[in-house]
Amino acid sequence: MSLQANWIKPTRDFGDACPVFTKKFTAAKPPKSATLTITAMGVYEATLNGVRISDYVLAPGWTTKRLQYQTYDITPLLKAENTLTVSIGRGWQRSPLAGWREGDTQPRTLQPPGLCAKLLIDNHAIETDTTWQACEGQTRFSELYDGELYDASFQAAAPEPVEIYPGPGLPLVPQQGDEIKEQDRLTPAAVLTTPKGETVIDFGQNITGYIELNLPPETSAGSPITISFAEVLDKHGNFYTENYRSAKSMLRYICKDGAQSYKPKHTFFGFRYIRLDDFPYAVKPEHITAIAVHSEMKRSGYFECSHPLVNRLFENVIWGQKGNFLDVPTDCPQRDERLGWTGDAQAFVRTAAYNFDVERFFTKWLADVALEQLENGLVHHVIPDVLGDGASAAWADAATICPWQIYLAYGNADILERQFASMCKWVDYITAHTQDEYLWTGGTHFGDWLALDSPPEHIKGSTRQDFLASAFYAYSTSLVVKAGKAIGRDVSAYEKLHAGIVKKFEAEFTDFRTQTEHVLALQFGLTGGREQETADALAAKVKADGTCLQTGFVGTPYLLHVLSENGHTDLAYTLLLREEYPSWLYPVTMGATTIWERWDSRKPNGDFQTTQMNSFNHYAYGAVADWLYGAAAGIQPLEDAPGYQRVRIAPQPDARLGWLAVSLNTRQGLVRSKWQYTEGRVRYDIETPSPAEIVIGSEVYEVGRGSYTFYG
Repeated sequence: MSLQANWIKPTRDFGDACPVFTKKFTAAKPPKSATLTITAMGVYEATLNGVRISDYVLAPGWTTKRLQYQTYDITPLLKAENTLTVSIGRGWQRSPLAGWREGDTQPRTLQPPGLCAKLLIDNHAIETDTTWQACEGQTRFSELYDGELYDASFQAAAPEPVEIYPGPGLPLVPQQGDEIKEQDRLTPAAVLTTPKGETVIDFGQNITGYIELNLPPETSAGSPITISFAEVLDKHGNFYTENYRSAKSMLRYICKDGAQSYKPKHTFFGFRYIRLDDFPYAVKPEHITAIAVHSEMKRSGYFECSHPLVNRLFENVIWGQKGNFLDVPTDCPQRDERLGWTGDAQAFVRTAAYNFDVERFFTKWLADVALEQLENGLVHHVIPDVLGDGASAAWADAATICPWQIYLAYGNADILERQFASMCKWVDYITAHTQDEYLWTGGTHFGDWLALDSPPEHIKGSTRQDFLASAFYAYSTSLVVKAGKAIGRDVSAYEKLHAGIVKKFEAEFTDFRTQTEHVLALQFGLTGGREQETADALAAKVKADGTCLQTGFVGTPYLLHVLSENGHTDLAYTLLLREEYPSWLYPVTMGATTIWERWDSRKPNGDFQTTQMNSFNHYAYGAVADWLYGAAAGIQPLEDAPGYQRVRIAPQPDARLGWLAVSLNTRQGLVRSKWQYTEGRVRYDIETPSPAEIVIGSEVYEVGRGSYTFYG
């Protein structure tokens, strides 16, 4: 049902305290059906007769140009006499996270904690109006960066009247994305005493979520509990939070008498460790549980091989995705940022769609990309947009790359229909804002972010800005052409544009100077017919650079692909299996349980990188997993049969692993690819739910649905 009801707010400012709205009502007889449709300015938790109406946490999700609402079946919870309560925290809408944009004349952080809801009991409607009441809740403070203060002993004054107000002025839309829910529960792996004498609990895994307190009967009212959160310990074993920057990331709880349980209502943290700054007695493992939360995505891809460090790397990728897919694809979940950076999303989208079913997740986020895109086509750096700027190559290109990858993974052309206008507008923006026809020159870009081929103080890498921007100009234009053809649009003008870009690019950039320049030229078909020469030059450069990668956010996702596609699979495996810095396995050897923002977030001597930008849960470099799926195991969707209606399976084994196995649940069913070295040869076990092209060495087999074994 649609939500058409008044917006209400408390008649006075409750300050930091989270308001609790209350509505009492009767149900004279058991209804046939009863629903609650609801949204809020902030994040809400609703209960009916003391029972939560849903396991959706941090509802209604994060948007800026529109506001989602949810509809819940509450029939089983109804009684003759009923009390509905709704607690509202600042959440994404009103926390400092929403206030990055300088000079905003109507800061979202100053919006009141508004509620809009409608109960429908059979044909009787109860809407938010002045018959509702509000009071200060036991949540005395809550926002996303600094955490939460909950006073279980607080007794609210009598409920006060509410007033109707115009609301935030945003269109209300039904829930589009996946709901955010509690997922994994972790018990303490260890209780530590640091060299500073602090009590620290290690949960053994870096997660996004919160903790649950379960306190014993001897707990006394008024006893304070203060807990700080951290991702890592320093090289001495002490608690370390400097990389959180200004985010306090603390949980404070004031006890009531007796046994009690508590978990935060309106916030989340990124953490592996917690420090007990105040705790009323000697902590026991059963007192505290960590709870991971993320969007309700169904796991689709699984990987395992003979190498323990590679297996741990893959698990780090999975945890990195779970920790950063909370309604939007955030860059990191812990510091004073947590924004939906477009560059990270486009770099990782193909991996994301292997790991989990993210069709609904990206459909919602891409709708916001299009909605927040300026009329001239500019795409902002972060979506939801709280920065007010944009137009960086490889970041804004998420507008074309993400829809295409979601289409390939799931075969649903609706995503292209919805996003096609946005895709075209983005390419048109570049065309209208370049200094040179058929190239993208003169812009300001993030470059090959955090690449290692420039001095440490230059975080954009050495890849030429105009080269990178023009390469993505070509790529995005080619995707507009492909998308348009897939949905029957006339794209002749974009075909002509793409041909012009390629011709001009090949004339302008006759040499490739960095690893990333080689990679992009190969990946985007810009070598002028010199694919093998370019790939060989890339391989030689990688070896000359110490047989290690030098790429950043832009080049890394494609590096192993272009090597293995052009006769250098052995070098791709060498880079994958490298354990020394810089490499994917180096963080694993340093104890990482998620993907790091930097190749050396923790240096070999145990020191940390700069506190200004050093996340230990930053999924972009986890894009390597799509090479494990698509090249090592060889499972690839086909452009002319998206959604694995037909599938190409072309595994590329390496004896240094011994064996490797991947399974992928697709819209057609299970795809499985396993290879194993045995008795001097390789055995391949392949399962496909749809017609497949299986490539074993130089042999190509066209097969139907079924299971197959090959030897090579």
